[in-house]
Amino acid sequence: MSQEARLNSLEIQNVVASSAVGQELDLESLSNDVDGAEFNPDNFPGLVYRTQDPRAANLIFRSGKIVCTGASSVDEVNRALEQVFDELGSLGIPIDDREEATVQNIVSSADLGTNLNLNALAIGLGLENVEYEPEQFPGLVYRIDEPKVVVLLFGSGKIVITGAKKVDYAREAIQVVSDKIESLGLLG
Repeated sequence: MSQEARLNSLEIQNVVASSAVGQELDLESLSNDVDGAEFNPDNFPGLVYRTQDPRAANLIFRSGKIVCTGASSVDEVNRALEQVFDELGSLGIPIDDREEATVQNIVSSADLGTNLNLNALAIGLGLENVEYEPEQFPGLVYRIDEPKVVVLLFGSGKIVITGAKKVDYAREAIQVVSDKIESLGLLG
């Protein structure tokens, strides 16, 4: 599989971002006023407000902090948060001091297009950057410094990239991992 095909196999699975409205919120009251909101403080300290288009879960905390998760792009995060702000604004909650969304984590997957020998990779990638305990987890955990992400590699050649703050970092990670595996002579 070519490097271009590997990069094109990248799929965003989840984008997590945070924002805030700049004031404390009464979650009990909000749970009564917002259709479909779930608030069970015995199980979780935040109110869960799900948007349908785009599909995302928005976790709203008493502090005014909001975490959007489950979106499949940064654009979807922004659209979901806009719906939250619109809903809060319609309830008379001032949203002028809201924070711009900050991406905390992008989880993505890709396919290297060949089976991988994880035992050989664990040694070749350097034990200081790798966790591999096949009895506990079927993948090899590879920590990359640049870009600063974690890549899970599986024997099938599939990889999961987590910790990226930008989609470009996930693409860079595919490049770094492919180049490193190729330099070890372990990329089929």
